[in-house]
Amino acid sequence: MGKLKRLAILGSTGSIGRSTLDIIRRYPDRFRVTAIAAGKNRELFVRQAEEFRPEVISLSDEWDINEIKKGLSYTPKACWGDDGLLEVAACDGADMVVSALVGASGLMPTLAAIRAGRDIALANKEVLVMAGGLVMEEARKNRVNLLPVDSEHSAIFQSIAGHRKGDIKRLILTASGGPFLNLPMEKLPAITPQEALNHPRWKMGKKVTIDSATLMNKGLEVIEARWLFDMSPEKIFVHIHPESVVHSMVEYVDGSIVAQLGPTDMKGPISYALSYPDERLDCGIESLNLCKMGKLTFMEPDEKRFPALRLAYQAINAGGFMPAVLNAADEVAVEAFLERKIKFTNITEIVKTVMGKYQNQKSKTQNLKLNQILEADRWAREMAKEIVL
Repeated sequence: MGKLKRLAILGSTGSIGRSTLDIIRRYPDRFRVTAIAAGKNRELFVRQAEEFRPEVISLSDEWDINEIKKGLSYTPKACWGDDGLLEVAACDGADMVVSALVGASGLMPTLAAIRAGRDIALANKEVLVMAGGLVMEEARKNRVNLLPVDSEHSAIFQSIAGHRKGDIKRLILTASGGPFLNLPMEKLPAITPQEALNHPRWKMGKKVTIDSATLMNKGLEVIEARWLFDMSPEKIFVHIHPESVVHSMVEYVDGSIVAQLGPTDMKGPISYALSYPDERLDCGIESLNLCKMGKLTFMEPDEKRFPALRLAYQAINAGGFMPAVLNAADEVAVEAFLERKIKFTNITEIVKTVMGKYQNQKSKTQNLKLNQILEADRWAREMAKEIVL
């Protein structure tokens, strides 16, 4: 039995945050919530605060958090906005920070948590996409464990346990292919946001779900894996696996492939990160019945159908600030699609255009400067918005 672990949660009202709290609710003797931060979901946030009574709470809007604080049955420290995220991330007493914000907003709080010496359960892949070299160097410097929560990276993390890194031949990330894997190509431009949000396997937030439909999500995961496992891009492959049973695989030089299988439930990878390095936790996930699966299929991604994946490889191979540009342009384009300002196929077209206009700055080191990363992010967002308009 591990010791009590105190947790701060960035993104407590999102899908990862809610699943994390489900696990904590199941194991109150193992985990305590010390701080939570969320965006605008006041109703759920109030319920979470009352149930778990964290010492620090934060929402994006000052008026919202002040109104909530008045009605609580206890008196926590109340914060808001970007400063509030930093406060939660580095709050005193936390042993681990669950980084579950969406997009670039998670970079600065995650860095703050690392610099405060907190272990990180990372569900915010954009942190490593934007600033992988910098983040990993800070984690090493501060002797912080950075544990993956994405199901694919958790699967790889589990599949390399007990093996030598030098024996790895390649990493294989699996992807469901999303809801439009077999849709005729000529129908892709007419896809609506409602159709794109109907993922066949996973229940996720809107941004991640749209990225899964374009396969940009898998491209971002390739970049994340490059940094998380210190693996060159040419050794990271993507396989379409519609059943979403094999969450990822590691191939070794002797031809052996070690895979991690499981149900499509994020409580599995979340609980593994929360309890690491102690024993695994029973989270009430239903057992996977392989005898009823019928078959497991794998195929190479179609680059014509999923051009976003090629863009991600181009970004990581270009190096410099191009991955940050890729991510920022995609965030703007996805938001525009959800608001029905552009077509589904315009998402990757906008990302490609923004990348083509950016004068990338090469760096002699992998550790790019934070202010330059943020400037590249800002530039890409402005450029993408101009294209949308």
